[in-house]
Amino acid sequence: MTSEHKKQPVIIRKYANRRLYNTQISSYVTLDDLCTMVKKGEDFVVRDAKSNEDITKNILAQIIFEQENKGENLLPAEFLKNVIAFYDDSLKNVVPVYLNSVMHTFISKQEEMKKSMTGGTNPFKHFEEMYRTMWGGQQDLLTKTFGMFSSFNPLINPNNKPGKK
Repeated sequence: MTSEHKKQPVIIRKYANRRLYNTQISSYVTLDDLCTMVKKGEDFVVRDAKSNEDITKNILAQIIFEQENKGENLLPAEFLKNVIAFYDDSLKNVVPVYLNSVMHTFISKQEEMKKSMTGGTNPFKHFEEMYRTMWGGQQDLLTKTFGMFSSFNPLINPNNKPGKK
């Protein structure tokens, strides 16, 4: 599908009164409605009604917060602490790429894992395979990512020393 024919995301407007308005269906929606859209794979962008700023990530974080408060404890506290710790880390620009890549790998193996869990076979076999796939792929991804920055780092690239022209 070319970019010309790609379906545009639904625009959700967030008003000062905290209400969310789905411009496609001309109706107010809730965080639960947006959660359902995510689960159905529907693409949307949330924009502040006044400034038109893209606030999609903030709304998605609110949805996660709501799900966690409902008892859907998917994210361990240790994981959340580790994510928070990366906000001031020098690798903070690599973390989103890494997490996205890991999640895509997990999703690609999801059906296989579900089948093995219901089929009476050992589901951990698929976890082990997924682990090898993820880390094998992640090692390449991280190597490439760090390689992009190596030309700027004199510790990695000795030909790029401060003051050397």
